[in-house]
Amino acid sequence: MSFPNDLKYTKDHEWARIDGNVVTVGITDHAQSALGDIVFVDLPKEGRTLNTGETFGVVESIKAVSDLYSPVAGRVVSVNNDLPSDPAVVNREPYSTAWMVKIEMSNVSELSTMMDASAYQAYVDSLK
Repeated sequence: MSFPNDLKYTKDHEWARIDGNVVTVGITDHAQSALGDIVFVDLPKEGRTLNTGETFGVVESIKAVSDLYSPVAGRVVSVNNDLPSDPAVVNREPYSTAWMVKIEMSNVSELSTMMDASAYQAYVDSLK
């Protein structure tokens, strides 16, 4: 399992790639592995305003349905509209083409509450 060093992570197994005041969000390799084969992805519409920790979508696998949680507060500025037609890409490319939303943050300081790769690795190890 891989956890890229250039990302931030949440305890809900979302990752965030920071680019100025915009974060690209997806689910981690650990999350997709635990869920199994992803068969459905439901994402929000562009323009939606999210609070930190608010549910913004759903990922469904052959094993379970899992809510997606926003790691930061802000406005959805882009949605990966390719995922609903090819949800299995989440299993193949969780950190690249399977990004889910891009959020323009309303408070950049919220990033300090997220984990770096080594802290997230330790967190995942503690779940075993």
